[in-house]
Amino acid sequence: MKIIAKNKIAYYDYEILETFEAGISLMGWEVKSIRANRVNLKNSFAYFKDLELYWSNAHISLYMTVKGDEQRTRKLLMHKRELRKIHFKKTTSKLTLIPLTLYWKHGKIKLELALAKGKTKYDKRQTEKAKEEKRKIEKILKNYS
Repeated sequence: MKIIAKNKIAYYDYEILETFEAGISLMGWEVKSIRANRVNLKNSFAYFKDLELYWSNAHISLYMTVKGDEQRTRKLLMHKRELRKIHFKKTTSKLTLIPLTLYWKHGKIKLELALAKGKTKYDKRQTEKAKEEKRKIEKILKNYS
């Protein structure tokens, strides 16, 4: 599994509850651009339309002389029972679907999606404080031994 791109901001802005793996329906030039690491997951999201899952707002740069839409909506490929399960959780709990990582798996491009809940400013500050305390403790332990 080779990671192509990560959505680092997602871990800061959202509380990740559950993750899923999905295939992506792509055009040839998009695969070539992704292979060249010319993709950005920032501000992208997934949504349901007629019990099908779509990935929107992902920026895949145009490859060489190709003309197309860099931020077109792409269909995500998953089993029906997985889609029903995610759709039920998303609608009942008011959660969002965000992409975390884009990676290669057995020669195919996969997207790791997460059901997440948005963090408030207070939650973000608490997370930062906890990280800072952990760093201080590790530094003290490192200097002590």
